[in-house]
Amino acid sequence: YLDLKDGRVTILLRPDLAPKHVEQIKTLTKQGFYDGIVFHRVIEGFMAQTGDPTGTGMGGSKLPNIPAEFTSAPFKRGTLGMARSQMPNSANSQFFICFREASFLNGQYTVWGEVISGMELVDKIKRGEPPTNPDKIMPAAPNLAKPKAAKPKKGLK
Repeated sequence: YLDLKDGRVTILLRPDLAPKHVEQIKTLTKQGFYDGIVFHRVIEGFMAQTGDPTGTGMGGSKLPNIPAEFTSAPFKRGTLGMARSQMPNSANSQFFICFREASFLNGQYTVWGEVISGMELVDKIKRGEPPTNPDKIMPAAPNLAKPKAAKPKKGLK
């Protein structure tokens, strides 16, 4: 899942389509990499992009880039795809969520998940390239409760 300022977005991971990409996303999430990361590129009618710690669209994680895992899975409303440079094997940590169908991306970018609930929250992400005062992935709250009463960790899961 992904927590935004307006609530939780539930994501279905697709390791059947992109096992290496899903593994990288899961690893970065467990490390807390995405906590507080802004949506630095949000284009009306297209997508919301995040995953760059610099907020510029040029950054990534310290993990190695991932080889492309292109499939015939279509880019549609709620699809999560991995952002990359012009080099197909350059995906690292940045990803995007499609606001609507984007078939021009089919077979050229890796599909690694889909929103199964909370897409109306994604629709509320502030637009811009970059947005003024951008929305961000909500950071994990410190767990101050006893282990049995622990609340689920926030962020991308």
